[in-house]
Amino acid sequence: MSIVSALPGLMLLNDELQPIAFNSEAVLILAFPTRPERIQQPPVFLKDRIRSGLLDRQNNSNLAFVNTYRSGRRQYICRAFCIDGNGQEDTCRTVLLLERHSSTVAELNDLLSQFDLTPREVETVALLVEGLTSKEIANRMNISPNTVKAFLRLVMVKMNCTTRSGIVGKIVGSHSKEPFKPAEHTLFSR
Repeated sequence: MSIVSALPGLMLLNDELQPIAFNSEAVLILAFPTRPERIQQPPVFLKDRIRSGLLDRQNNSNLAFVNTYRSGRRQYICRAFCIDGNGQEDTCRTVLLLERHSSTVAELNDLLSQFDLTPREVETVALLVEGLTSKEIANRMNISPNTVKAFLRLVMVKMNCTTRSGIVGKIVGSHSKEPFKPAEHTLFSR
């Protein structure tokens, strides 16, 4: 079972970058490969991870967050937003969002149209590229794991591959000619 989340991680931080609130996905992403249930004090752990992994050390003059964060083999886009509290407070709360970087379905459709895949096969491949297991793909698509395996076997035939990693390799390989550029986002700085 995969313990890295494909869902976005979300944290609300106070002006001292201490977590006020967070979702379980944020803990999953920042704790990997440690299982979240092994973390005794999640707020303290998250505060340490924010300072050690999410603050941009290259930007000495301003408080800024990194553009991307790697958790295992997955890459996340890190976006920070300042919430001023409707002018009632002098402090700024920060919402930190960690979203999984993946190809969009439109990009996959363009790439996979050359292989004459059905919409359900494209959906299966999109979830495979996100790093989901057959069981996780089955849960997302509301089908059985055996149906997922059947879709993947058909895709392998159409793409002339023999493995799941061969499918992913053809997808990722087509994008590897261009360097990875995360989406442009304004970073929070004080």
